Amino acid sequence: MPNIVLFSGSSHHDLSQKVADRLGLDLGKVITKKFSNQETCVEIGESVRGEDVYIVQSGCGEINDNLMELLIMINACKIASSSRVTAVIPCFPYARQDKKDKSRAPISAKLVANMLSVAGADHIITMDLHASQIQGFFDIAVDNLYAEPAVLQWIRENIPEWKNCIIVSPDAGGAKRVTSIADRLNVDFALIHKERKKANEVDRMVLVGDVKDRVAILVDDMADTCGTICHAADKLIDAGAVKVYAILTHGIFSGPAISRINSAPFEAVVVTNTIPQEEKMKACPKIQIRNHERQARHLRGDQLRQDQVKEDGDAGEEPPADERNHRTGEGGNVMRPLSSRHALYTPPPPALPCFQSLLLAV
Repeated sequence: MPNIVLFSGSSHHDLSQKVADRLGLDLGKVITKKFSNQETCVEIGESVRGEDVYIVQSGCGEINDNLMELLIMINACKIASSSRVTAVIPCFPYARQDKKDKSRAPISAKLVANMLSVAGADHIITMDLHASQIQGFFDIAVDNLYAEPAVLQWIRENIPEWKNCIIVSPDAGGAKRVTSIADRLNVDFALIHKERKKANEVDRMVLVGDVKDRVAILVDDMADTCGTICHAADKLIDAGAVKVYAILTHGIFSGPAISRINSAPFEAVVVTNTIPQEEKMKACPKIQIRNHERQARHLRGDQLRQDQVKEDGDAGEEPPADERNHRTGEGGNVMRPLSSRHALYTPPPPALPCFQSLLLAV
């Protein structure tokens, strides 16, 4: 059975360290630098021959540089005779460019998928893809993890009036997401239909549903300039909502996002830590990162261990798990503490991937 080695890219070192701490590993040695002409240079500082390599790199910050760094790291490990290379990409870059919505438009998400495959990635782990069909762009295994269990827990623990709430999607594309959460909470849902003049600019919004005298909770996979969710919050207040919260998986918060959130009628804007938020939280007290250390301890299973089961077959054929169990975290076994960087894993039954709890734990 190959050993596991965990490397961190430069996009989100804090998350990588939390993953390593959670698994009882030390981060692998890697040196990243740039030449004077701005070319990226990556040096893997230890042997990965025959090892099972995981590289954590989120699609945030300097996205193009970080993507190139990830590709080089994957290729460097692959040609160094690693057994397998898994790219852990909490926020998938170019995910919004997933279809040809007008003439001569590129499908950049497909291009990124091709580059990752050609670089040598054998497996992708990501979080709340903007469009699930992106998984079909790959010919390799893709695990798309969901934030829904954490959303449910945060609502129940932090909103006293949650039984009188309504889950709202800021656009029609998120209807499936909010209906699933509303069903689990046994509350109503609503959606907002929006029309855009151009990218990042909303022209008109129409609310479908009744939010009068209720707590409205906006749920979306990501927010960039926050024009949509801030307009949606104003629309909900005008329609009679008593409070408005926003829960997002990926808080990109670029351009005027911070000033818009500060001016919007939100009680809180809650995000995961797939993207670093420390500086943005200082500028905007409404932004909160879900604190899920307790959930991380209780969520069972581990994607790395599950991968070892698939590879070695020591535990026999795995029983199929439907998406609902995957999303709600049912089943699995308790993680065993690990003591060294090169840790051998004992194969457990399939369970909710540990990386989900790690991406959500502060």
